[in-house]
Amino acid sequence: MPFLGYKTYYRIAEPDQPSQKLPLVLLHGGPGSTHNYMEVFDCLADERKVISYDQIGCGNSYLDGHPELWHAQTWIEELKALLEYLKLEKVFLLGQSWGGMLEQLYCLQEGTAKVKAMVLSSTLSSASLYAEEQLEKIRLLPEQYRDPILAAISANDFTGREYVEANDYYMQKYCAGPFSEDAPECLRRQKRSGSEAYLIAWGPNEYIASGTLRDYEIIDRLHKIRIPVLIISGDSDLVGIRTAAAMERSYPRSQRVLFKGARHMCFIDRRDEYMKILRSWLNEKENENEIR
Repeated sequence: MPFLGYKTYYRIAEPDQPSQKLPLVLLHGGPGSTHNYMEVFDCLADERKVISYDQIGCGNSYLDGHPELWHAQTWIEELKALLEYLKLEKVFLLGQSWGGMLEQLYCLQEGTAKVKAMVLSSTLSSASLYAEEQLEKIRLLPEQYRDPILAAISANDFTGREYVEANDYYMQKYCAGPFSEDAPECLRRQKRSGSEAYLIAWGPNEYIASGTLRDYEIIDRLHKIRIPVLIISGDSDLVGIRTAAAMERSYPRSQRVLFKGARHMCFIDRRDEYMKILRSWLNEKENENEIR
């Protein structure tokens, strides 16, 4: 898809026979994580189109050397352009991590005329609350991992070997991986991450937003979104319980699911259960009356 003089890659998995069910559009995390891991949602393409894409700056939409692009408005405009380019009049949106932040911003800015309902998977609506819960998790780590991370945050230096090792431990504990040879191919596939987009938009570490998204605070606006919202997270997620609960309280039509023993990629750690719940929810909301 042409976008800003560049190209946005998209991918469509669809049923063998035409379906009247609304498409599901997937928004990956990062910014810069690529669509790859979203291919696990292909299992839902037996009854509806499942559309994923690489947001500009990563994967097959890779671009760097353009720091002026790495702010929320670029990606909001890209999502808007994608829905128009594919002539999608009504869809379900599912965003994971940064993707969930993006879909909330899209609905607040562009409205929900094209969105039947949305799924917020391991995401947030307050960068400050998210940061608070990250620091709480860090302080509970074993000393050998806690101290290097806290020292790196204090010094604003995330290059030391001890920090890198501690961060790897933290991300494996709360995010995802490692992936064995038995894991879906899309999780093991080499990808071209958008490191510049991530650094400029979010920052040099996962814990505290310091880039263009540092002021991401939308909790007090969520009541304006009146479509159904499914909020999903894991009990060992980067996204903490208070972050997810705050969203649940703020949306007029929300439902929340907490997966036990699941991290930031709940749809990997609890794949069968996640997909069963998601499929049921999508079908339930398909014909539900809309409230404006």
